This record gives sequence, structure tokens and C-alpha cells, in this order.
Amino acid sequence: EGAALATGGTRRGIVVSTLAEARFFAAGGFDDILYAFPVPRWRLAECSELAQRLQEFQVLLDSPQGLEMLLQNPLPGGKRWLVWLKLDCGNGRAGILPTDPEALGLARAIAQGSPELVTLVGVYAHCGNTY
Repeated sequence: EGAALATGGTRRGIVVSTLAEARFFAAGGFDDILYAFPVPRWRLAECSELAQRLQEFQVLLDSPQGLEMLLQNPLPGGKRWLVWLKLDCGNGRAGILPTDPEALGLARAIAQGSPELVTLVGVYAHCGNTY
């Protein structure tokens, strides 16, 4: 109920930190979900299933290896992986540091590589130390 209130009843545009949460909200009619954790290889099949099922299932990327994993595992039916570049705010939780020389190259690789398979949606940062 809280998520429906928070989205003004649209059931779109929510962020989850686990795939169990994503499945819960998907079962409740939410169809625009961001999984706010760089996709680990062992969770790829679950992410793929959600991406195929929902109108928009978005994931985070923070490495060239993560990008390559998504490119090697395209979604069927004309769907694309919708990704956000995850930046590390300096607390070392996840993401690539914006000052890392590879950060801009990774952003370009996502944006310009194969947009029909993997599309850059934006840049994502969560400063967990604000808790």
C-alpha cells in the first residue's frame, strides 16, 4: 500500500534492493522497477525473467565485465537491457568511482556500444553514508 501511495497509484518508478522485493512488487502490478545492485552473474537468469515480464526492469552496471555479460545474454523479443551506470560515492559499497579513468569509457561503451541490446538510462548514485 505504501508503494502505491508513494507512486501516486501509478505503480511505476520504484527502486528495490533485492530480487525478492522486485518479484513481490511485480506480483502486485508494478511494471517499472529498478534493481539497485550491479547484476551478479548468478542472478542474471532472474533478472532476465523480470526484464522479459515487466514493461521496464532496470539494472545497474559498474564494470566492463558486467556490460559484456549483458551483451552476451541478450533479451528475447526485441527487449533491451535498461541500465544505469552505478557510481561509488566514496563509501566503497558498489559502483565505479567517478574519478576512475575507466568511468567515462564505461559510460561511453554502454551508451554507444549496442543500444539495441543494452541501453543507458542514466547515472545512479546512492550515498549510503547519509543514513
